[in-house]
Amino acid sequence: MSTPFLSVRDLIVDFHTEDGVVHAVDGLSFDVDKGTTLGIVGESGSGKSVTNLAVLGLHDPETARISGGITLDGEELIGASRSTMERIRGNKAAMIFQDPLTSLSPYHTVGRQIGEVFRRHTGASRAAARDRAIEMLTRVGIPQPKTRVDDYPHQFSGGMRQRAMIAMALVCDPDLLIADEPTTALDVTVQAQILDLLRDLQEQTGTAIILITHDLGVVAATAHDVLVMYAGRAVERGTVREILGEPRHPYTWGLLASMPRLSAPVDLPLRPVRGTPPSLLNVPPGCPFHPRCDYPDLAGPELCRTVRPELSPHRGHGDACYLTLAQKREIHR
Repeated sequence: MSTPFLSVRDLIVDFHTEDGVVHAVDGLSFDVDKGTTLGIVGESGSGKSVTNLAVLGLHDPETARISGGITLDGEELIGASRSTMERIRGNKAAMIFQDPLTSLSPYHTVGRQIGEVFRRHTGASRAAARDRAIEMLTRVGIPQPKTRVDDYPHQFSGGMRQRAMIAMALVCDPDLLIADEPTTALDVTVQAQILDLLRDLQEQTGTAIILITHDLGVVAATAHDVLVMYAGRAVERGTVREILGEPRHPYTWGLLASMPRLSAPVDLPLRPVRGTPPSLLNVPPGCPFHPRCDYPDLAGPELCRTVRPELSPHRGHGDACYLTLAQKREIHR
C-alpha cells in the first residue's frame, strides 16, 4: 500500500481560554492522496477549519496546544520550525480562505498580492512575478487579465475575488490545496464555475484537495472521499458513494435529511437536526452526539452516554456508532 501524500493521525488541538480548555479537535485521523479530493463536512464549530489551519501551522502557539502527527509528503509538520512552515506554505501546500474580501489586502493590487507569493518562493523579479500573476488570472478565468491585474480587491465582484484567491493559492503549483468554504455567499452560477475550476485544475496538476464545507451538495459534485466531523471528532468516513448512498451514523442521517431535494414533494418540510452542537469546553461523555440522537438506547443501556465510540478502520467505510449494521440499515431504509 502506498504512503498517503497527507496523513493526519490522532490530531488534538486545544485552546486555553479564560473559561477553560476548548477541545476543538480531539483525536482526528485521515489521509489524502494526490489527485483526490477529501470533503470535510459538519456544522459550524465541528473543528473543520481548525484542523486544516493546524495542517498549515497557522495557529498561535501561545494559545493553541497541538499534538499527534501530520505528515506531508513524508515530512512531519507538528513541531516543525517556523522557517520550514514558511517554506511549505504557499509552495507545497496552500489554502483558499473563506472570505476573500477580508483575506485580500485592500492596500495592494490583486496582481501584486499574487506576484509577491511567487517572488517569495522562487526569487523571481517583479516583472516576472507580474507576468506570472497575469498568467494565473487568465488560468482562473478572469476577463481582461492584463488590465485587471492592476485593480484592487474592492474592484472585483465576489466571484472574481474568489478566483483571485484561487490564483494566489495556485501560483506556485502546490501539491496540496485546502479550500475553506470556497463557494460561501456566491450565487449558484458562480458556485458551479468555482467548483468546475477546482476540478479542472486538479485534473491538470494532480493536486490533492481538502474541501471544507457544510454543503453536502458541493461534496457530491466534487469530492472522492468524505469525512463527517462532529464536536471535534470524526463520526463517519467513506467514499462519496458510501456516505451519500448508505450513511451509517445518525448525525450523517440528520445532515442528509436537512438538505432540500429536487425530487421531493414541494410541500415536504425539511427535518433539521434537533438540538444544538455541544460546547467544546464541556463535551458530553460517551458519544458526543447522544443528546441529539433519536436512538441512544438501542445499542444498550447507558453505553452511548458513557463510553466514547471509536472510528475504525483508518481506511474504508467506517463510523463511530454502537448501533449494529443491521440496525442502521433497518432505521435508514
